[in-house]
Amino acid sequence: MILFLRILFVVIVASMLAVITWASLHTPLFAIPREVFSHPWFIATLFDAYYAFIAFFVWVAWKEQSLAARVLWFVAIIALGNVAIGAYMLRELFRLPAPGPLASIFTQRNPGTLALPGALTAASIAVYLLA
Repeated sequence: MILFLRILFVVIVASMLAVITWASLHTPLFAIPREVFSHPWFIATLFDAYYAFIAFFVWVAWKEQSLAARVLWFVAIIALGNVAIGAYMLRELFRLPAPGPLASIFTQRNPGTLALPGALTAASIAVYLLA
């Protein structure tokens, strides 16, 4: 199961990066037409996505014991969405041996390292400033 999940989250991160790159090359981030921003289904989809990001973050906040890591993960997840979520899951999945118990991913707490969430937060800020 761990191998399957590793492959799944690699595909998620890779495909999200590919579609973000493709969209960025076609339309600048802040040049989306007003009709899109004001469309009810666009708004509903944004609410749905960001509530899911917040729900995932609640679990991350429980797992990460450092306040700094929690803050950085929050910014990364809100700014990068599924790219950050996939990166978090890959970090967790690669901490275990492939035949290891999957339950420890969901129940084991971490001391809260800053390298990955810090890098993702810095990347997200750079992307938004360049957009």
